[in-house]
Amino acid sequence: MRHAQSSDTEHGAGKKQKPHHGLEQWVAPSPDQMRSGEQRAKEDASQKQEKVKLLTESVNNFIATAPSAAHEPIKKELDALVTNYERLCSRLNGKCETLQEVWKCWLELLSYLEAENKWIDETEEKLKTTEQPKGSPEEISQALKSIEKIMKHPEDNRNQIKELAQTLTDGGVMDELINEKLDKFITRWEEIQQEAVRRQKVLEQSIQSAQEIDKAIRLIQESLGTTDRQLTAYISERIDAAQVPQEAQFLSFGMVIRT
Repeated sequence: MRHAQSSDTEHGAGKKQKPHHGLEQWVAPSPDQMRSGEQRAKEDASQKQEKVKLLTESVNNFIATAPSAAHEPIKKELDALVTNYERLCSRLNGKCETLQEVWKCWLELLSYLEAENKWIDETEEKLKTTEQPKGSPEEISQALKSIEKIMKHPEDNRNQIKELAQTLTDGGVMDELINEKLDKFITRWEEIQQEAVRRQKVLEQSIQSAQEIDKAIRLIQESLGTTDRQLTAYISERIDAAQVPQEAQFLSFGMVIRT
């Protein structure tokens, strides 16, 4: 089976042909039955062609030994019979080609579904890592970028899934099974997008909170640095508490709070 996830745009160029009119009378309601129907069509066409060949040889051998007067009527009957057989074989071959086209369309649909469901599985795991955002604003920002990337996931494969499913169901091919798979996929897709939007809002709020905390920490650090420089200056100049009563009172108050 050809996988679609390696290139989102690889399969998006061509539109799928609609199934032949009357396809539903040939296609069974399950993939296995559809596959066996294709095999039967091949065998039927091959058997009919072999019968035409044997019959033609038999009649030609008879004509070779029959009176000349009988040649024309027998040959005319043979030509009519061969024409009818050829029409039947042509119809069987057309049926076989149509079933092959439907089978290819079905496998391609499964391939796209497999690729996109795998992406959804991987995305669910990524979103779990952002449930409780921690770290610096920069780290949370990186997580936010990964969420934004998820929300920009190309829709090429999803569009192809819808188109292939529509093509098959328009021909009456496995309607119930395809609609079940399509509904399940669309539900998962919508849920993962909604969860990504929710996580995006959470991360945006987390970045704002982290930035505010960082700002408060910087202000405290700057204040402590200023106080440390003042104390260092007082010590180096041997200034006692009597000379700077305000600062001494402030420092004494701070020591009382600590104890």
